[in-house]
Amino acid sequence: MSDKSPKPQEPDTDVHEDPNEPAFDWMKPKTSSGASPASPAASVGAASKTGPTPSATPTTATPAHGQPESRADRKAAEAADVEVEPPLFADTVADASTTKRPAHYSEPLPTSALQIRPPEDEVARRNAEREQAAKVKPVGPRIFQVLLAVFYPVILLVLAVRAVTSPLFLWVEYNRPGFPGDGYGFSTDDRMTYGSYAVDYLSNWAGPRYLGGLVNQDGDKLFTDSEVSHMADVKLVILSSFGAGLLLIILSIIAILYLRKRSTGGIRRGLFAGSIVTLVIIIGLAVLAVLSWQQFFTEFHRIFFANGTWTFSLEDTLIRLFPGQFWMDAGIVIGALVFLAATVTFILTWPTKRRRGLATAQADDAGGESDESAATDNVDSLRNEPTGVTR
Repeated sequence: MSDKSPKPQEPDTDVHEDPNEPAFDWMKPKTSSGASPASPAASVGAASKTGPTPSATPTTATPAHGQPESRADRKAAEAADVEVEPPLFADTVADASTTKRPAHYSEPLPTSALQIRPPEDEVARRNAEREQAAKVKPVGPRIFQVLLAVFYPVILLVLAVRAVTSPLFLWVEYNRPGFPGDGYGFSTDDRMTYGSYAVDYLSNWAGPRYLGGLVNQDGDKLFTDSEVSHMADVKLVILSSFGAGLLLIILSIIAILYLRKRSTGGIRRGLFAGSIVTLVIIIGLAVLAVLSWQQFFTEFHRIFFANGTWTFSLEDTLIRLFPGQFWMDAGIVIGALVFLAATVTFILTWPTKRRRGLATAQADDAGGESDESAATDNVDSLRNEPTGVTR
């Protein structure tokens, strides 16, 4: 080999031209097409394989795709690409924060657990519980309906007794045809005067002297001590019944106000049941009184008064003012008033379709069906209408 023979060309191994060049291809950043751009050294090496070019020299030229040749330049370019304009509002900040998260991360929605359907058995059990809860009626309206039904006959009875213990009933009795007269000298005016004292005593707050101090035309006492004592007992029973009736009226008003707000038709059902109970009681008492009035009258007095305190002779003032016919007429009037009021209540509260709301519901259903039929007819007419007709 002579000195003039051409020397073999050595490969370009100079690493001082680009000290920041990555050592491996996978460390190089990828371009938009997904392939790593060729480095200057790679392009020079490829050119050297194909053959030498006159202008191919190891320079710092930029690659074909505009990739910076140094690592610092590439980092600056990446930072410029990633930099986002600062948002102006808080919601854009939240959106930006969510967009910066990796693609594989997805936060579960707050209602994602509700989308999981429970087992069929659990669904059936819950549906059964809901249906049972819907069928169960509240206890409060039922209690007030029962109380109203129980109070109603007692209130009617007390009001009827109050109507009988009045001077008006005395005047009607003493002046009606067929009422027995007094065989010991009392005229109708005397009966009306003395009887009014006795009736007024039952409803006022006076003591026994109200009757014990009365005298007749001869100056003798009008009522004996036993009669005054019995009238005091009667007054206690009458005032107690009036007070109980007033209390029951107040409680019934409270029940009516409660049922009016909480139960539709609750007042009607309570009064209807009360009228039935009243009719049953008054019819039963009327049958007993008709079968044996004397025994009925005796047992009635034994309930409220002690034995021996309510029996008097025919000459006593109470018997002369209030004979047996008076008490029979009073019982008939009390029973008739109670029966009449209960019958009217029974008729007015009878559960008809309109009162139960079924008529309105049926009318609504009929209206809905008519609307649907009308809509169906309109659709059919539109279908049968010629296509050439325009509206």
